[in-house]
Amino acid sequence: MFHKNIKLILAGLIAVWAVYEFSQVHIMNGISILLLAGLFVLFYFKNEFILLSFLQLRKQNFAGTKKWLDYIKNPETALTVKQQGYYNYLHGIMLSQTNITQAEKYLRKAVKLGLSMDHDMAMVKLQLAGISMTKRRKREATNLMAEAKKLDKNGMLKEQMQMMKQQLKKI
Repeated sequence: MFHKNIKLILAGLIAVWAVYEFSQVHIMNGISILLLAGLFVLFYFKNEFILLSFLQLRKQNFAGTKKWLDYIKNPETALTVKQQGYYNYLHGIMLSQTNITQAEKYLRKAVKLGLSMDHDMAMVKLQLAGISMTKRRKREATNLMAEAKKLDKNGMLKEQMQMMKQQLKKI
């Protein structure tokens, strides 16, 4: 796992190589090499292991998701702040199946670091509300559900929220 700044340094060096190719009138080589530099810049902003983890999560392959997340050894140096938020978000989802206390820790850290999409943040808040319900913290669960409802602008989590409200009445 590369440090996040190494990716930018490699992109810079490859861009210099592309300029050299342009100066030698090898235009197609320069364009191709410039696209390669763009790939390193893309991977600076969107970590490749997190993208592959989301792909495995979409297939509901939790073992594959964990495998790709385990490739990130030191998230503080290898990831930007938003990527660290998604790293913790994925760990929280994975651990919510087995260890609720650890999952809550990861999800709270994801909220603190922030996520770039509102529906992802709504999902985290809804997960935290579910964890609060299992721990009999009704007020906290109600507050988290209200925050999730504000963030869910497209109504993607409407059914889950209605189910959780009905379960919340039983507590």
